[in-house]
Amino acid sequence: MTTAPWRDPALPAAARVDDLLTRMTLEEKTAQLYGVWVGAATDGDGVAPLQREMTADYDWDELITLGLGQLTRSFGTAPVDPALGARALARAQRRITAAGRFGIPAIAHEECLAGFTAWQATAYPVPLAWGAAFDPPLVEELGRHIGHDLRSVGVHQGLAPVLDVVRDPRWGRVEETIGEDPYLVGTVGAAYVRGLESAGVIATLKHFAGYASSTGARNLAPVRAGVREFADVTLPPFEMALREGGARSVMAAYNETDGVPASADPRLLTELLRTDWDFDGTVVADYFGIGFLQTLHRVAGTEAEAARLALAAGIDVELPTLKCYGRPLVAAVREGAIPESLVDRAARRVLLQKCELGLLDEDWTPEPAREGPIDLDSTANRALARRLAEESVVLLDNPDGALPLAPETRIAVVGPRAADALAMLGCYSFPSHVLTHHPEVDLGIAIPTVLDSLRAELPDAKVTFAEGCDVSDPDTSGFEEAVARAAEADVCVAVLGDRAGLFGRGTSGEGCDVTDLELPGVQAGLLDALLTTGVPVVLVLLTGRPYALGRWHGRLGAVVQAFFPGEEGGPAVAGVLSGRVNPSGRLPVSVPRVPGGQPWTYLQPPLGLAGEVSNLDPTPLYPFGHGRSYTSFAWEPTSPPSAEIGTDGSHDVTLTVRNTGERPGTEVVQLYLHDPVASVTRPDVRLIGYQRVTLAPGESRSLTFRFHADLSAFTDREGARVVEPGALELRLATSSAAVRHTVRLRLTGPVRTLGSDRVLRCGTKVS
Repeated sequence: MTTAPWRDPALPAAARVDDLLTRMTLEEKTAQLYGVWVGAATDGDGVAPLQREMTADYDWDELITLGLGQLTRSFGTAPVDPALGARALARAQRRITAAGRFGIPAIAHEECLAGFTAWQATAYPVPLAWGAAFDPPLVEELGRHIGHDLRSVGVHQGLAPVLDVVRDPRWGRVEETIGEDPYLVGTVGAAYVRGLESAGVIATLKHFAGYASSTGARNLAPVRAGVREFADVTLPPFEMALREGGARSVMAAYNETDGVPASADPRLLTELLRTDWDFDGTVVADYFGIGFLQTLHRVAGTEAEAARLALAAGIDVELPTLKCYGRPLVAAVREGAIPESLVDRAARRVLLQKCELGLLDEDWTPEPAREGPIDLDSTANRALARRLAEESVVLLDNPDGALPLAPETRIAVVGPRAADALAMLGCYSFPSHVLTHHPEVDLGIAIPTVLDSLRAELPDAKVTFAEGCDVSDPDTSGFEEAVARAAEADVCVAVLGDRAGLFGRGTSGEGCDVTDLELPGVQAGLLDALLTTGVPVVLVLLTGRPYALGRWHGRLGAVVQAFFPGEEGGPAVAGVLSGRVNPSGRLPVSVPRVPGGQPWTYLQPPLGLAGEVSNLDPTPLYPFGHGRSYTSFAWEPTSPPSAEIGTDGSHDVTLTVRNTGERPGTEVVQLYLHDPVASVTRPDVRLIGYQRVTLAPGESRSLTFRFHADLSAFTDREGARVVEPGALELRLATSSAAVRHTVRLRLTGPVRTLGSDRVLRCGTKVS
């Protein structure tokens, strides 16, 4: 085999793979189409539900004689020292290559939603915090750091980012998303992809597509999204991450849309993804997703039929472990029920990706890049985690200047999230995701709490603490002590929020959906009790979703929102409270006024806004894009207030931003599009550009947005993406509801139908 063409690195990858496929048996080709989850529990108590029912029996030594497509979560299944884990993964790869005729290693994949989901690895802020930072270059750096850590231990593929657009904040996985706006999700998500791919790790876009539009906000529920919502809200982030990020893998979603499961939809996974968007990477199943075609969706009567539907639709790899693509697939091909050409198509894609990774080269080695200890929580990682956490904290309100806190004041810190390190972490962090099954194992990383961080931040302050209540327990016996501590203080800092978990074990996270947006447990009652003291109350929220705050509007001294800010979140929040950090985060999701009235996001046509025809007012308390600062900014437009361009033209919108306060600070300038008249109803406003601008006191800078007419496109009644002539408004704003300046445009010329080469983003320049 060493002289075969497929071993020759001088040949094109396609030629090498074509030669290899001619030499492989059906069983060897199908072996490339599934993963194996070594060490995963099959007793019903594992990380995921249904592991036992959805895992086929196999003999490892016999299985690997055919080769193996993927190894599932060698680090993310149980706590393992990184260096020992890297050596164990290398041993497994050596066994795989020694057992098979062709010596082809497996692709090792791991979760990396908010950092490498491994013991002792950095736990970064969750993606909703990335959205709050409005800083794609920083998120790209994050992806690069995570990618380098993955590669350092032998991992090839990361199952991130999540590009679902929030449609109902009651959904448990809101914390995993970047926000409720497709432009924000697409630009930030593409940046993460660029970073991960630049480190040589395959980024996997998920969940393709529609998963976040689930009925009733229930995890893994049917989707009833319309054609235009799907085309104009759900899909654009994926297109951007493929075209601008260069992602090499896509994960098919669990959901069904209008009766068709995504995992069995060739129009989605082949026609759109590959024909229209020219994607040439691999499509992988979400965990157990192919088997669910039989057990949950009931569009297949057998495992073999589920395999046929998934293969025909375009799913190349079954994850996390073999079930349908193993013996049932081979038998169905032998019987003529499934064309072998479908197996060949998928195997070719998998092997091309392995070839690109160097896994077909004779000199490939599984050995770790370096000997000795492996540090997955380096000083550089922690500094990056701190910076992202600081940028993501949102100051929602500060009406009377309660913040920053005075350095020598008396502070009562109250609440169930104040002294718990896990309050900083989302459900896909290793401690929340895996260590709950290993209570005897320490966290593996240092996670300062808000309480500890505030004491360190303000050493001259007198800080007392009372928990008050649990996150979700109904017990109110701790209220009395909490109120007593608050009454003795000059200011009370109430730290409330979520506990991340999986499948009902938390108040936020996968499978932790809620009926309304009331604070969990009795935390609302605790906040009410604290306010009776008359002491100013600063509310700090550590959550995975927005919660309704209208009940306390105008009664709180200040409100600070942090979306699971990671291991450095405590110092970041404390820095905002002390004034060391001037907050620059902006809301990636609207904060509602009342707990009910969902689903609602800011992307509403006029009919979805408040009006006299209903007594229900859906207007949020704090709108998308909102956030305050400890300094002030003046904006001065320097471009004409109106212009005329063609339906294929562009226009520059310029302004000068000046820091008029006494502190350095960062303004986030946002550009929204308003389309007064269109052939189908359109959102009243939608984000089409944004830029962070950091300024010293008195400093000013010029900012230019280059708007292209393609950014006004939408899906028309015939299903085509078009740019229509007519009037538009470009609105420079500090949030979706706070417009500073308006530029009126008129598009002239014919209606344009756009293709896959359309302009996806607004150009920006700061000088």
